[in-house]
Amino acid sequence: MRYRLTFIAGVALGYVLGTRAGRERYEQLKQSVQRLAENPAVRNAAESAAQGGRDFAGKAYHSVSEKVGDKVPASVSGRVRSLRERSGHNGHGGDDWGTTDT
Repeated sequence: MRYRLTFIAGVALGYVLGTRAGRERYEQLKQSVQRLAENPAVRNAAESAAQGGRDFAGKAYHSVSEKVGDKVPASVSGRVRSLRERSGHNGHGGDDWGTTDT
C-alpha cells in the first residue's frame, strides 16, 4: 500500500510540475533527451549493457535447465515452445532466448 501511495503522489507531483513548466520547457527537455540518445558513447554503453544482459540470460537459462531437467511440466515447456514459434524465434540463427548476436 505504501508503494501505491508513493506512486500516486509521484504522478500527481509530476502532473502539477509539468503543467506549470509548459510546452516550451517540455520541448527543451525532449531535445536534450534526443541529443543524449544520439550520443555515440551512450549508444555504445547501451549496446554493451544489452549484450551483457543477453550473455547473462543465456548462462542463467542453461544453468537452470541443467538443474531443473525434466521437472518442468509439459504444459510450461509447450507454452514456451509455442511462444518461440509464434514470435519467429525457433532457435535458428540465435541463442536459446531467440536473440541474435548483433
